[in-house]
Amino acid sequence: MFDWDDLRVFLAVARTRKIAPAARSLGIDATTIARRLARLERALGPELFEMGAGERILTAHGQALLRHAENVESAALAAMEEATGRGHHLGGQVRLSVAEGFGTWVLAPGLADFNRRHPGIRLDLITASGFLNPSKREADMAVMLARPQRGRLSVRRMGDYRLHLYASPAYLAKAGTPRNPADLRAHVLVGYVPEFIFSPELDYLDEVEAGLEASLRATSINMQHRMIAEGAGIGVLPDFIAAHDSALAPVIADQVEIMRSFWLVTHGDLKKLPRIAAVAQWLQDRIETLKA
Repeated sequence: MFDWDDLRVFLAVARTRKIAPAARSLGIDATTIARRLARLERALGPELFEMGAGERILTAHGQALLRHAENVESAALAAMEEATGRGHHLGGQVRLSVAEGFGTWVLAPGLADFNRRHPGIRLDLITASGFLNPSKREADMAVMLARPQRGRLSVRRMGDYRLHLYASPAYLAKAGTPRNPADLRAHVLVGYVPEFIFSPELDYLDEVEAGLEASLRATSINMQHRMIAEGAGIGVLPDFIAAHDSALAPVIADQVEIMRSFWLVTHGDLKKLPRIAAVAQWLQDRIETLKA
């Protein structure tokens, strides 16, 4: 039989992926963390972690133990709340994968408020190219643009957003204003680099008019926004980025409107954890601000 408290150490390392931050979060020195992990592995048999890119990555056995350890943690917190008659302090790490534009323009303005409400939750926002996959434990949660079709996941549609064509007034004054989608062929278009579009939902131009191609391309929506605002050309931008930007003007908005949805994706074993629920509610609150 292993020491139950070693599960707490295991959880900290599984979440931070490194010994040092796990030690700081628990108030235990790194040597003790390493010794207790080794003790847990000896008690259970198989290795729980493997090293990769300077981080401790869960093995298949580690992932299996994580599910049970999370359940033990949830049960312990619930028991504490019931026994003491008061809510427990939310804590722990949450790794959240989001698109760059959503993270920059929707989530970042609300992070200070989230931290004030939940100072014990360490929220990691990952905006790497492509979404990290909760079903593979690459992230705890992800806000995706399409509903995943498989995996042990909890999936919920959180809301919709709209996109339109935009350009700077200076560009339109110089190049003229298109009157219909076909006119866009005579203009400089800004868009994504096709080979690096990590989600089909980001392939906008062909949806506007078949065969349209961007001549100025970037993998970053923030770069595209800056290029369009500086008069480089016309491009598709989410309204939550462009609608309130005085440097931009909508183009044929009465003819071209694109709709997309936000999907909250959480690993099925984590969805009931208090810290996951707190982040999910905050995400929903932030998406509600888009309707204002």
